[in-house]
Amino acid sequence: MTEGKRGYHHGNLRQALVEACLHLIEQKGPQGFTLSEAAKEAGVTPAAVYRHFEGREDLIAEAARQGYLIFGDLMEHAYNGGRPSALAAFEATGRAYLAFARRFPGHYQAMFESGVNLTANADLALAAQKGRQVLETAAARLSEHIPPDRRPPPAMFSAHVWAMSHGVVELFARGAPGARSPFPPEELLEAGIGIYLRGLGLLPPDC
Repeated sequence: MTEGKRGYHHGNLRQALVEACLHLIEQKGPQGFTLSEAAKEAGVTPAAVYRHFEGREDLIAEAARQGYLIFGDLMEHAYNGGRPSALAAFEATGRAYLAFARRFPGHYQAMFESGVNLTANADLALAAQKGRQVLETAAARLSEHIPPDRRPPPAMFSAHVWAMSHGVVELFARGAPGARSPFPPEELLEAGIGIYLRGLGLLPPDC
């Protein structure tokens, strides 16, 4: 049996290559492996990869696209339609970000550490919108009681909270060298969100 034919043993060679890519990303990082290594991990020749992907970057982009779909679903589930309160739902989306990074490290790195270009791939860009839209919806609900002339743009402060969540993940949730905190990442993020929202006038001082 040839190398090419062995690939069909998987039933879905395209997805087998994505899984191989994710495994290698977890082991070596998104820049630490070659297309040949991904092919070997999937049990096929490098030439077989080109039946499904244009190259290594295209393979990583597909891993990122699938990650964004999972991420969007987790964010939507965490938001839970804004229940039990706008604030609780907003904070839940931040915790969902941390949970995703821990549970799906290969996808996370493909999405945020590979340098993948969202604008170069329409399907990838569409998948990436969902999680962002959930956070913006949560931000809009949280600020709807503020008069329009004093209301910060939801897209702005949802982006700030996303950046804060990302920073906590990178520094404290994924074991960055030399980065230690006496507090759990979830507590750091919740405290940071609270301070930020009070600064915007979205929370009373004693909340």
